[in-house]
Amino acid sequence: MSTRTHTESLTVPRRMRRRSSPNRPAWEGPPTVLGQTGKSVALILVALAVLFPLYTVVLTSVSSNATVNAAGGMVVVPGEITFSAYRQILSGGIVTRSVVVSVIITAVGTILSTVVSILAAYGLSRPNSLFHRTILFVFLITMFFGAGMIPMYLLVSGLGLIDSLWALILPGAVSAFNVLILRSFFMGINPSITEAARIDGAGDWRILWKIVLPMSGAVIAVVALFYGVGYFNSFFNAMLYINDNAKWPLQLVLRSYVLQGVTLPGSGAGQVNVETGAVTGLPVKMAIMVLALVPILLVYPFVQRHFTKGVIFGAIKG
Repeated sequence: MSTRTHTESLTVPRRMRRRSSPNRPAWEGPPTVLGQTGKSVALILVALAVLFPLYTVVLTSVSSNATVNAAGGMVVVPGEITFSAYRQILSGGIVTRSVVVSVIITAVGTILSTVVSILAAYGLSRPNSLFHRTILFVFLITMFFGAGMIPMYLLVSGLGLIDSLWALILPGAVSAFNVLILRSFFMGINPSITEAARIDGAGDWRILWKIVLPMSGAVIAVVALFYGVGYFNSFFNAMLYINDNAKWPLQLVLRSYVLQGVTLPGSGAGQVNVETGAVTGLPVKMAIMVLALVPILLVYPFVQRHFTKGVIFGAIKG
């Protein structure tokens, strides 16, 4: 009997034995029903606080003018459903052009910024690289001090980038924070792996392409997400450097029309056609907001599984 009791005690996990101790800390105890219920209620409230505004925006964007007028603003209870707002803003006007501009800026800018950041971070992660401490110090300075708006505008103007889409990409092409995250991760890779490859005759480019990048998929995905969201949501540079509204990104159109109430040419926002059921005002504004949300909502689920892993690894390695 004693042998059986001793054997059972050995098979009981150490964590369970610690929980059975009367002197265990409160956080090691089994969750109570009240605690579990409180957590569930809190999570539900947070989810509702996030999803309810999104629900009203989407519902208002597909509602008719009569439904919006009856609701006195944002629609909560579904009424007459129509997609006229989306047909109006996607019929070839300024909103359609702004979507194309935003997609181009985001795609080109994300690829360029990610590639440059990887190259900079890999060079700074090699202890024997030329002037790597001085260059790293310069990167750190840019995180705390900036030249200011006027010198940046003079620089962009001097390079002839005013009214060019490159003015929305090049000024913010490299983030020192993202470079430091990549550098920390690269420094955390076991040096024996790269040294073995170097002994076998591999150069720095081959080591980066064949060894470092395949091992850094999570952190690279997170950095690319940071850059992509930043480019897609940016509107301030467009306000400064873009005068032609045909080159406006979607976020600047969103700010001008939704927040400032400016009627944009070619957006169909000021047209009301009762016979065709065209909508105006609030449904069109909400439709533009939905268009601004959809790309991020489509991309984020594919990167989310790398998000926490990449940020934590990039923060603690090295």
